[in-house]
Amino acid sequence: MARPVWKGSLSFGLVNVPVRLFTAVRHGNVQFRQVDRSGARIRYRRVSERTGEEVPYDEIVKGYEIAPDRYVTVEPDELERLSPAATHAIDIEDFVTLESIDPVFYEHHWLIAPEDVPGAARAYELLVRSMEESRRVAVGRLVLREKQYLVAVRPTRGVLMVSTLLFPDEVVAPTSVEGMPAPGSRPEVTDRELGLARQIIDSLATDWDPDRYHDTYRERVMELIEAKAGGQEPVAVEATEVAPNVTDLVAALQASIERDDRSGHAATSDGGGGERLGA
Repeated sequence: MARPVWKGSLSFGLVNVPVRLFTAVRHGNVQFRQVDRSGARIRYRRVSERTGEEVPYDEIVKGYEIAPDRYVTVEPDELERLSPAATHAIDIEDFVTLESIDPVFYEHHWLIAPEDVPGAARAYELLVRSMEESRRVAVGRLVLREKQYLVAVRPTRGVLMVSTLLFPDEVVAPTSVEGMPAPGSRPEVTDRELGLARQIIDSLATDWDPDRYHDTYRERVMELIEAKAGGQEPVAVEATEVAPNVTDLVAALQASIERDDRSGHAATSDGGGGERLGA
């Protein structure tokens, strides 16, 4: 059974709902360790560049580089004095619309469950339903592992989820990226091009069903590992050829639609794409 990573309360106004946080996601990356070709583990040592000798953990401090090879060192107790006080509460400051938060701001996620105390489940359900009906997301602050986070609390599938949010200066502005169209200077597209593109999008439109999508790369990696562990010779997979870029947008869009017409059915979202569109 999963263990909570945090216990406290969800506070808004004069209401305090006792809650617990549980991990909401499990990353499915295949975990490798570095070994030599004989299978022996590779170990790393913490070595000083100045002396070449290994440095024990209790002699390592944090350093902030202010110039090449110049660091300001900070002791653990100095950082500890600056750490926010653990309030054991998610303090709600505002309620905003779900659509007003760009998904790029969302970072890490935890599920919020009511604490197993009298009255907590009912107060929790009241908050879930009121947020669902108002389509509002709560924005507040949470101290977790001695760090303060800006968080969003939102209802999803009948329960509450809390997500840490990035601050504005942590999100890259599109206008700072080289080659990105500036506001007011976006390239022109014709009504015909737009109509053909919309036709392809409509043919691919469907309801969101996460079970339809799989990490096929991870599955192939695990098949490779299992085959080698069983003494089998892995089967080589041929590389998929990438179609060349197409410069004529209308021709590319029309070819995509004609391909689907020839197949006798609308395009599906099973991973097959249309023609590649180039500049």
